[in-house]
Amino acid sequence: MVLAQICYPLTSGGTRAAFTVATVVIGYLLSVTHALLSRGPRAALALVGAATLGGFAVEAIGVATGFPFGTYVYSGQLGPKLLGVPLIIPLAWTWMAWPAWLAAQRLPIARWARVGVAAFGLAAWDLFLDPQMVAEGYWRWLSPTPALPGVPGIPVGNYLGWLGFAVVLMTALSHFSRVHEPRPGDAPMLGLWFWTYASSVLAHAVFLSLPASAAWGGVLMGAAVLPVAVRLLIPARPGADLRRVRP
Repeated sequence: MVLAQICYPLTSGGTRAAFTVATVVIGYLLSVTHALLSRGPRAALALVGAATLGGFAVEAIGVATGFPFGTYVYSGQLGPKLLGVPLIIPLAWTWMAWPAWLAAQRLPIARWARVGVAAFGLAAWDLFLDPQMVAEGYWRWLSPTPALPGVPGIPVGNYLGWLGFAVVLMTALSHFSRVHEPRPGDAPMLGLWFWTYASSVLAHAVFLSLPASAAWGGVLMGAAVLPVAVRLLIPARPGADLRRVRP
């Protein structure tokens, strides 16, 4: 998956679109497989139900009605579509939802707060995703204003829609997966989370000529990612118990 992402800015046209699809499919398989192997069928089914099926439903509603992301349309560059939605789009929701949820479990905060951190981290990832995909012509908004300074073509309401759905997604994932404990085997997914953040900042700033989205995403997604990195780098105090912070 990392190799496919590295190849993205080094290619163009149909080859770049193929690497986009490959990245999402591999990322999806990684997240769902990790959920299954590390937490069991219940967690994997909860992830697929909340993120894959839920992601497809909200995208289909969005394309048909303009709610909650604004009025937008997908091009045909990302493969087959159903109800106007490329089939890889809900896979992307799933791919990033799982590492966002596992990362939030590393913070010594209440369970409801972890839902908020995971949702914010997932929504902030869109500050990288949408500018990159719009620049490539994979989708576009019919009414792209008001937009963030330096990031034209994407209405601010889209990011708010992402945040709203991400809260719903993480709430459902929390309830149905019953995954509320960090485990040592989560390291690959945490690595994916940190890599996605750092590589997105680098790619937008250096390779894709999108410095504004590098800055917006770097600051806002960083607000969810960096506390987890600090938590992992600084050992917990002797005798500290994450369970004490739960209501």
